[in-house]
Amino acid sequence: MSHADDGSRVSAHGGRGAPPRSGALTAAQAAAGAVVLARLARGRRRRPPLAAPPAGRARPSISVVVPARDEAARIGPCLAGLRADPALLEVVVVDDCSSDGTAGVAAAAGARVVAGTPPPPGWVGKPWALQQGLEAASGEVVVVLDADTLPRPGLAAALADALDDADLVTAGAAFVCEGAAEQALHAAMLATLVYRFGPGDAERPPRPARMLVNGQCMAARRERLLAEGGFAAAAGHLTDDAALGRALAARGWRVAFVSAGDLLAVRMYRSARETWTGWGRSIALADVTSPAWRAADVAVTALTMALPVARALAGRPRPLDLALLAVRAALLAGLRGAYARPGPGFWLSPLADPLAVTRLTRSALRPDRRWRGRAFAGAAGSRRTGGR
Repeated sequence: MSHADDGSRVSAHGGRGAPPRSGALTAAQAAAGAVVLARLARGRRRRPPLAAPPAGRARPSISVVVPARDEAARIGPCLAGLRADPALLEVVVVDDCSSDGTAGVAAAAGARVVAGTPPPPGWVGKPWALQQGLEAASGEVVVVLDADTLPRPGLAAALADALDDADLVTAGAAFVCEGAAEQALHAAMLATLVYRFGPGDAERPPRPARMLVNGQCMAARRERLLAEGGFAAAAGHLTDDAALGRALAARGWRVAFVSAGDLLAVRMYRSARETWTGWGRSIALADVTSPAWRAADVAVTALTMALPVARALAGRPRPLDLALLAVRAALLAGLRGAYARPGPGFWLSPLADPLAVTRLTRSALRPDRRWRGRAFAGAAGSRRTGGR
């Protein structure tokens, strides 16, 4: 046998002249894909979205608490929507040591303004502001809304009615995104959450340590929440919503995530740059997620979201990549309802998946410890909330 024949045989059997085998990577990608499919399968049965209930039904009194730090430019539309809702007993705005005219804007809109105090040791600003609002409210039901949300009449009553079957209700708003780049990046980041945790409004919830809660909109019975310590379970967490929901679920609370896109919208950020910086700050949920689970999150999304797109753009997709791209394309139909006006960027968002995974990786490796000009000591702990 000639040297040429011998070289051909060595190459054919994976010797020095052969490209590295990718069997291990393919197996890992297939395993990650199976994990994602199992999570997505929970969405086969989902809770119905909130709808404005008929007028006249007797229900408990409702207070809305809005924590606000330097929100003078954004809080007006939120308060206008609440002012138009006849079901509300009161709107309480907690002015979280703002340096602008937030308190004046809130008072002019008819809200009761609570002058917030600086957070005590062990507390992050937002949960401390929420705690002060919870204690100041007088309604039997307390609804928490972020200052940049756009509520419609009927939201508060629908949330109160949903508490007939849950102890804590958290609602997803319809996202408002302008510009193709912002739409694409935002939708890609949202897809990473679904790939990691499954649909939030699935009837079969994940275990408490994997639960997602949307802090933009929550509702609970005031006295029961106070009996649990209020927002103390989230005191030291920048991702305070997940920390609160997971802690309460671990104590036996029924936590329900519902869609409220017909009654609530939100303009989170004003550009792709703000989306990258702002949402990217917390996208890894680093302070309620153990390092091991953060690594698993990054690995799963890298293998199932970033790698197939990168190979396709390079013109070298493999059959498994094409299958995963088909899953991602199918997910667009499910995510469409999460957006008020899904534009071209939304439909092209799979192309932004590598960027979203890059931001997730950065957030997991280098968690941000700042919020609204305040610096905090660090994660108060995945140990207390059970990890991811």
